[in-house]
Amino acid sequence: MSYLRFEKAVMTNLEESLRRELLRTNRSGAYSASTLVDCNTRKYHGLLVVPVPEIDDENHVLLSSLDCTVVQHGAEFNLGLHKYQGNNFSPKGHKYIREFDASLVPTTIYRVGGVVLKRETIFQAYEDRILIRYTLEEAHSATSLRLRPFLAFRSVRQFTHENSVASRDYQTIDNGIKTCMYKGYPNLYMQFNKKNEFVFQPDWYRGIEYPKEQERGYASNEDLYVPGYFEVPIKKGESIVFAASTSSIKTSTLKALFQKEIDVRVPRDNFYHCLVTAAHQFHNREADDTRYLLAGYPWFKCRARDTFISLPGLTLAIDEADYFELVMNTAERGLREFMEGKPLSVKIYEMDQPDVPLWAVWSIQQYAKYVGRDKAFEKYGKLLQDIITYIKEDGHPNLRLDDNGLLFADGRDQAITWMNSKANGRPVVPRSGYIVEFNALWYNAVKFCASMAADKGDEKRAQELEALALKTKKSFVDTFVNEYGYLLDYVDGNMMDWSVRPNQIFAVVFDYSPLSQQQMKSVVDICTRELLTPKGLRSLSPKSGGYNPMYVGPQTQRDYAYHQGTAWPWLGGFYMEACLKLYKRSRLSFIERQMVGYEDEIDYHAIGTISELFDGNPPFHGRGAMAFAMNVAEILRTMKLLEKYSYQK
Repeated sequence: MSYLRFEKAVMTNLEESLRRELLRTNRSGAYSASTLVDCNTRKYHGLLVVPVPEIDDENHVLLSSLDCTVVQHGAEFNLGLHKYQGNNFSPKGHKYIREFDASLVPTTIYRVGGVVLKRETIFQAYEDRILIRYTLEEAHSATSLRLRPFLAFRSVRQFTHENSVASRDYQTIDNGIKTCMYKGYPNLYMQFNKKNEFVFQPDWYRGIEYPKEQERGYASNEDLYVPGYFEVPIKKGESIVFAASTSSIKTSTLKALFQKEIDVRVPRDNFYHCLVTAAHQFHNREADDTRYLLAGYPWFKCRARDTFISLPGLTLAIDEADYFELVMNTAERGLREFMEGKPLSVKIYEMDQPDVPLWAVWSIQQYAKYVGRDKAFEKYGKLLQDIITYIKEDGHPNLRLDDNGLLFADGRDQAITWMNSKANGRPVVPRSGYIVEFNALWYNAVKFCASMAADKGDEKRAQELEALALKTKKSFVDTFVNEYGYLLDYVDGNMMDWSVRPNQIFAVVFDYSPLSQQQMKSVVDICTRELLTPKGLRSLSPKSGGYNPMYVGPQTQRDYAYHQGTAWPWLGGFYMEACLKLYKRSRLSFIERQMVGYEDEIDYHAIGTISELFDGNPPFHGRGAMAFAMNVAEILRTMKLLEKYSYQK
């Protein structure tokens, strides 16, 4: 029995199958995404979604879907599925699905009378090319397939509607056609591994609706252009490969290419292998060979904070230190350009956020634990030194080192922390002044750099940093520790935020903590009592004012809930590390039970990966983006830690 296998009962129940999404990426920014039954429910869904840098910085849906019709004895059985206005689903091809298996590649088995058809989908690595293999497993008489492409040629953030500007032109190419709806877009090449007939029958399919957009309070319908259909005969036991791409391909190679792509895939036969595949989906290799980590799919780009937080989990935790170095090379270049006041030559957003250089230090600290401190110093020692100097000398436009050893940042009018939701142009959670995780990161960074300097015999620098750390530690305890045993979220002059939030966990979990053992235990205890859910830590305690745990409804409603009680798995990762740090092996079984809550998600929301966030109240539904890098990273890092503590005597 496969790990990601779904029976007919799940597939034919649209309430069940439409909430389950599927993502495939090429590790170069392009992706393919839909639901298990190939009915698109978001405007971001599509069979071939690619970056078009000539137009803008967004992804674009070229091929929305491909409807397959089985033709036998003149009878037609359409296996496609679309939702139209008025809650109408057509042509209801899902009723023919016998099973679905995503353990290796997404595989759907259809049964139509005596016909059994297998459909396998794969995204070619580093190429903007989706490949679909149809295999006729059973048939008692002559059968042909009729394949109808639905074209969009639009940004993922927009919709297309019937218009007279769209070009209907197409050119015949090797076993297929190429077409382009609008000037500025690349050609879409649709080809088969064998001869076929293309029947030009242009039409617009009007009023296709995306329920996910509806739920989120957005416009939700569009028209898609169908230029005609391909007709191709297929014999019992035969496989036909279809390719859609922004470049042509020699069609005689398609079968071998499909098999080659399958051969390098790792089966998703357990939780860990699912997460490893999910980790690789965030890889992004640009044309100039620079490497990035995307913050999530389908709408996130590469963001600086997300990169440094997720980098250890997505690389070191799965023994891929080489990819850590490749991404860090890109990120270091961007960070140095920012610190030197130069324009960024890399595509990393939000490099100006005040905690970014601090998370960079933390990320290098994890690398040092993995490869050894000598190698880490050799590669990144200069960067560590430069970051500390940059902050000490007040180089950052919104980060000031005060005489008390604490960092001050102004977040009254702009969102400067990971809690970055805005409403009416202003932060929903205006965290400003002395911010708890900024200063926990700072103390950890100073102590780590002091110990690295001491290792290298630089006593003078080590002593300077130790003296600064001592000052920071005293001020941290005086500023943040309150009489109720937890930490204030931020302190800005006379303004103190008494909300119980998860950001205090960072003061416990880092290798160097300013807190005493007793204070750390007290923080972990309150996080356990008020913030812990099966899907990570809540962003706000139910006992605190403004608790709003359900991430549903229109944009503004969701903005007010985003960090006001929703649960985040990546925070859960840091919480579990804190538990292991304090209680060692005695908490192993507790952590293992906690991991079950994440494993449950693997076949429920986005198959094989972890959603962006979860409702803070039961049943803890997954919400937001279908895949989120920091969540996958921290669960992987926790698994690595579990392994370490399990083997300790």
